[in-house]
Amino acid sequence: SSPVQWRRAGATALPEGSAIRQGGLVLPCTGLAAAGTYSCHSEDGGLLHAVSLQLGHLPGVPFVSCRASNYENFSCSWTSSLETFLPTRYITTYRKKSLTGEEKRRNKNRHVGPCLQDPARPGTCTVHGSEFWSSYRLNITEVNPLGSSFRLLDITMQAIIKPDPPEGLVVEPIPLAPRRLHVSWKYPSSWPKEPHFQLRFRLQYRPVIHHSWSVVETVNLSEVITDAFAGLEHVVQVSAKDFLDAGNWSEWSTEARATPVRDPATAASEETTTDASLESLAKEPSQAPNPEPINHSGPLEKIAILVSLGIFAFFVLAAVLIITILIWLRVRKHGKDKTKPHNFLVAATHLKALPSESGCR
Repeated sequence: SSPVQWRRAGATALPEGSAIRQGGLVLPCTGLAAAGTYSCHSEDGGLLHAVSLQLGHLPGVPFVSCRASNYENFSCSWTSSLETFLPTRYITTYRKKSLTGEEKRRNKNRHVGPCLQDPARPGTCTVHGSEFWSSYRLNITEVNPLGSSFRLLDITMQAIIKPDPPEGLVVEPIPLAPRRLHVSWKYPSSWPKEPHFQLRFRLQYRPVIHHSWSVVETVNLSEVITDAFAGLEHVVQVSAKDFLDAGNWSEWSTEARATPVRDPATAASEETTTDASLESLAKEPSQAPNPEPINHSGPLEKIAILVSLGIFAFFVLAAVLIITILIWLRVRKHGKDKTKPHNFLVAATHLKALPSESGCR
């Protein structure tokens, strides 16, 4: 029943519109700026009571995305859709969908479990031991002192698979091959080594001063670039995707660089033209989003093409000659067969006349 005073820590006055009624403090219209610690004091200034006031909002539905770097587990991350200004925690669970009747009888609880959160990676959780052909329903619930809100997300492994970038990218020039670069790489260490989970790869490369990429795809762990610019440094990157085209391409690997060897025979004659071409490449970059690979035939390729054409022409002439001989032999044989019946009839007539002449004698 004695008069009291209310104070706000760190402020000289109470929020505007506040009033003291029967010893209590009333804040009729509060905002975030009114948050803080309030204390009640007696007439002589003694502390009677203190309370901490926190103001904020109910949680919003969180934004959630999931990714699998392999077929053995997957991870999900989330962000709040609303700044609540209040202490917040998350409850993360999953449920396996499409269970068979036998699975439901044997494992009543194993198809439900926590998506494990890592304190070192806030805003993420991981489901271990996932199955390739299974579907999952993920529940991310955001909780604060005012209430909670949740997001349900149905996922399949094939849809969210995205490998990590390939590792160990190495680019090397090939001796005596001024237009070629040898590129090799390794599977990402996070990808399982079983043969039934394979990757295919996408290789992109360009001269350092050029802005457009040439792209090739392969299932091998190495590739030979055959249309590089001799004596010009090139930058190369590689990415990976599930062999059966499930999911998405990985991010590009860290880049590697190498310079093809120069052709000693043509280095002197190309010295002046190379400088001009490099300047034009730097000043006029290609605007094509997916440029075709640069295709210039080197001396070795031209010789190989000429040899191939010569061999092909030889076989064509040989085939024509053989067909001509066969046709000539067939015609000749057919002409001989036409004369055989006439000779046979003459001989038969001659033999038939001989007995009658002897009988008259």
